[in-house]
Amino acid sequence: MKTRIPLILLTAVVAGCASQSPRERDAQAYELYRDFAGAPIDDFTYLGSYQGWRSLGKNVLAVQTGINDAYLITVQGPCSELPFVNTIAVTSTGNTVRRGLDSVRAGGVSCTIREIRPVDYAGLRKAQREDAAREQARREQASQTGSG
Repeated sequence: MKTRIPLILLTAVVAGCASQSPRERDAQAYELYRDFAGAPIDDFTYLGSYQGWRSLGKNVLAVQTGINDAYLITVQGPCSELPFVNTIAVTSTGNTVRRGLDSVRAGGVSCTIREIRPVDYAGLRKAQREDAAREQARREQASQTGSG
């Protein structure tokens, strides 16, 4: 995993991000996920349900399969519907999602999985909390300085 360069990055939907375009938010989120992603793997166990997912662009998404288990998935693309759909489906064979064999279905489009990287999801969430705390402290300091 890469050493993470500190960023002021908050979770997907916060008031401070309102001025950013969805594409900019996706790009920043992708950088964070990539910083916490391990080396590519060929497959992972998938029991048919996931805790959450997030589109990070037209050919990349993050899928959380457990409390601390997440994967950064790159699909052959662009998978044009991915940034716009509310739900996805991930195919699997024998409860295993395999690179090159399985796909992500977004809307009416099926996109073959090209790369899978496990994500240190606990580390990512910790970094997000730390970034949020720094941003909150910066805002409080700015409001105190501006009001005095």
